[in-house]
Amino acid sequence: MRSEDVVWAFGRPILGFPTAVATRLRSYGTGRVPRTGGLVVAINHFHWIDISSIGWVCPRNLYFVAKIEAHRVPGLGQLIRGFGTLSVRRGESDREAVRRMREVVRDGHVLGVFVEGTRQRSGVPGHVQPGAAMVALQEDVPVVCAAIHGSQDWRVVNFAPLFIDWSEPMRLEGLQRGVNGYREASQRI
Repeated sequence: MRSEDVVWAFGRPILGFPTAVATRLRSYGTGRVPRTGGLVVAINHFHWIDISSIGWVCPRNLYFVAKIEAHRVPGLGQLIRGFGTLSVRRGESDREAVRRMREVVRDGHVLGVFVEGTRQRSGVPGHVQPGAAMVALQEDVPVVCAAIHGSQDWRVVNFAPLFIDWSEPMRLEGLQRGVNGYREASQRI
């Protein structure tokens, strides 16, 4: 058993259950998430509460991708690395991060990517960055999209409900590996 699995076993209920209660979390279509094999989960991102919400309802452990700055925060960095979270340098080509992302799905695990690359404070989903599509195409694994709604309005004082809707697994077959293929795959996502 990997150390990440142990952390998920304890961390999922400790962080997830309070999140589910505080957000009145509802999830639709979690049965669409394949139970085995490499997979990319493409997620939109409005609020920090999205992370523990997805972690709570996803039937598989996720290896999230987070900005390197989060990994440098004392306490938080150790916590997220315990869950297997990978670091990425945003705004530049981070080949090491892409290599590790590909390795996760190649080894049959689930890569969780907030596809806009950062939280969308406007409350409207942003432009999809190519990272999730690139990994899925290069490793020939399916993508499942998780659409989050409600966290853009959620605050500790209002406990607005949060909904997650999961797509059917999407294969990106027929698209070429390269800038044009990544762009088209990102549009599909």
